[in-house]
This record gives sequence, structure tokens and C-alpha cells, in this order.
Amino acid sequence: MPQELSAQQNPQEFLGKLFEKAVAAADPAHCLQTYLPAPPKGRTIVIGAGKAAASMARAVEDNWPGALTGLVVTRYQHGLDCNRIEVVEAAHPVPDQKGIDAASRILAMVENLSADDLVLCLISGGGSALLSIPAPGITLIEKQDINRQLLKSGAPIDAMNTVRKHLSAIKGGRLAKAAFPARIVTLAISDVPGDDPAIIASGPTVFDQSTPQDAYDILQEYKIDLPESIEKHLTGETAALISNQAHPENTYQLIATPQSSLEAAAQYCLDHKIRPLILGDAIEGEARVVARQMADFIRSFIANDLSGGWPVAILSGGETTVTLKGNGRGGRNAEYLLALGLALDHTPDIYSIACDTDGIDGSEDNAGARFGPDTLERAKSLNINPLAMLDNNDGYGFFEKLDALIFTGPTRTNVNDFRATYITRSRARACPRV
Repeated sequence: MPQELSAQQNPQEFLGKLFEKAVAAADPAHCLQTYLPAPPKGRTIVIGAGKAAASMARAVEDNWPGALTGLVVTRYQHGLDCNRIEVVEAAHPVPDQKGIDAASRILAMVENLSADDLVLCLISGGGSALLSIPAPGITLIEKQDINRQLLKSGAPIDAMNTVRKHLSAIKGGRLAKAAFPARIVTLAISDVPGDDPAIIASGPTVFDQSTPQDAYDILQEYKIDLPESIEKHLTGETAALISNQAHPENTYQLIATPQSSLEAAAQYCLDHKIRPLILGDAIEGEARVVARQMADFIRSFIANDLSGGWPVAILSGGETTVTLKGNGRGGRNAEYLLALGLALDHTPDIYSIACDTDGIDGSEDNAGARFGPDTLERAKSLNINPLAMLDNNDGYGFFEKLDALIFTGPTRTNVNDFRATYITRSRARACPRV
């Protein structure tokens, strides 16, 4: 049997290292340089949006051999100082006027370019809200309200971005159309299940196959209250697909993905004689439902002694959703982890973390949280009712009381959620619930 972690090693510290490795694999300073194109005959204009926009811009500046100018927009507190590329901070996940102003400037920068010019577009998660210009006839307030309703509805990210594209004057390929005849090279960090370029940041440089009717149907499915202007925009006679005029040599390159970050964490496991098991990088669904499914899998895995006697780290990524019914402080990772702990029900020798790789779990200030075999007992000793807190969507509050939140600050990258469960030893005969 392979040697387990030494008694001096803290399992939660090990899980924290896995998260660090996952984030580092998606750091633009490490992964962007090799994807840069050759300088063009004409000008180089750098534009971008997302939680990684500032770090991507700095990586471009550090490695670009010629002249360039540009502007990128990122989330508040996610900025970095750059010398030639302007960095603007704006609101996420609900857009604000600063984001609209920055997006309007970006759109103006790519107009009236020549075929000799290059637009280097830096896209990452969060770009959909940050690169926001309402379609004609729709106000910022109306877009903000639709965003808030969608965020509370439990709608998956691809559905939300379909709506955003059809309420926008810049998403869904409209930025590429504006830049024609200049060539666009898009470098992207994926934060969506499946890594679809049309979904990442709502695809500003990728022409979309969805229709205004698709967006309208999503809004109806999730019972979103629509103002007359948006209903008319999506269903009226003027509702239509955008034409796909763009430079034939436009390219789109993923420089970091959720899978590559999971693989980096898996390699760290192997380096420390821990068997990694990657369940997938695109696990979606209601956070507490996914947590119960994960708990069932873990119990079955242990009961059937599938570890072969090895300590095992079960890794997964993707993006869960939360349908808000309570008024607690949540975050999808905190909700997932609390539901997982309740479902595992005091099973020993199991440690878990769930974190957002951007360092911000939803709209809170933490990246995620940690859960151990003693967490429920600690909660009981403090008269904390975990089930009641889960019912109130108060995962943040639960882990805060136990000093089990994980804080990293903005990581300035984003490859979606990272979840890891560490089973410290084989326990094949200790799971009577299976």
C-alpha cells in the first residue's frame, strides 16, 4: 500500500495547495505568452473584459515586442497597473454605468481600422457583465433588473448569457463586426462548462447561432418580469440575427480552461502519493442537489473500496447554481459545501473544499470554504443549526461562525469553481448507509 500523508500534514492544508495549483495553472503570467501572435503591419489595439482582464493585459505588455495601445475593463478591486493599456474597473455581476462607458469606448476603438491592423481581444469570465452596452431602446436600469432576476432564478450561465447577448449592442459577435476589416485574435480564459467560445463572456467576437426567440423563451421559463421595451426588442419585427461579417483570419484561442486547472491539481496529488480522480470540469446543477449526488458517490466509492487502499482526492469543476429562497449570505460554493457536509453526515476521514477560482464566491468576499469530519460536531457545540442555515441560503454565515471560510482576495483569473474531497484512507466497511 502506498504511503499516506504523514501525520504532520494537515489535510486541509493539502486541499488548500490543490486550490493554489489550480489557480496558478490559469494565471496569465504563466500561460498567455506562448499564444501571442506576430505583430501586424499596422497598429495593435488591445481590448478586453473579464475578471482576468488586467492580469492578461499586463502579461501582454510584458511580452509584446512592438508598439500597442488599448483598454480593458475588469471587476472592481481586480485591476492592476499597466503602462500602455488602460485598465478600467466596473461592476459585476450586475453592470453599471462605468462598465457601459468602458464598453462604448472599446467599441469606438475598433471602428475605422484597416486590414493591416490587429485587434488583440482578451476575454475571461465576468466579461459578459463588464462588457455591457444595452441594445437600442433598452435602458441600463432595465438590463440591471433583468440581470438581478436571472441571478436569483437559478438559471445556468449559458442561459443567462444567451439573454445577455440579445439585449446587447456589443456581445454575440457584434464587436467583431465593428472591427472589420481588421483582424481579431481572441485569447480567452474559459469559465464555462464545455468551453464554448460563444458562451464565454457572451462571445463578443464570436457570431452566435441562438435567436432572439431563444432569449425570450429563457426569460419566460424562469418567470422573469419583462418591461415592454425588452419584450418588444426580442419579439418584434426588428428582432433578428446579426450578420457574420468579420475578417476570415480571425482566430480564437483558449489559453486556460477548467480542465487544465484540474489536471494541475491532479499532478500535485500524484507528486504526493495521493490518487487523483477527476470527475469532470463541467458539473452543473442546483448546488445542494449536486452536493447530495457527490455524497452518494463518495459513500459508494468508499463502500466498494475503489481506492485500492490509496488515499484519494476527488476533483471536479463546473458551475453550480442557487435558487434563492432565504435571505442569508451565500455563495454557490458555500451552499454546495454545507449541503455536502450534511449529506455525508459525520462520515470520518473525509475533508472537502469548494472555492471559486476568481477568489470571490458569488458576490461575497471569500473564495469558498472548508469542511472536515468534525465540522458538524463543532457546529453542534456552538448551537448552530446547519440545516436551518442551508434552508436560509446562509452557507457563508455557517462557515464564518466556524472560522472555516477561505479568503484569497481577487486572483485575477477565472476558470470556474474548484471542488476537492480528500479521503485520507480506505474505509470499505464503514458506510452502512450505502
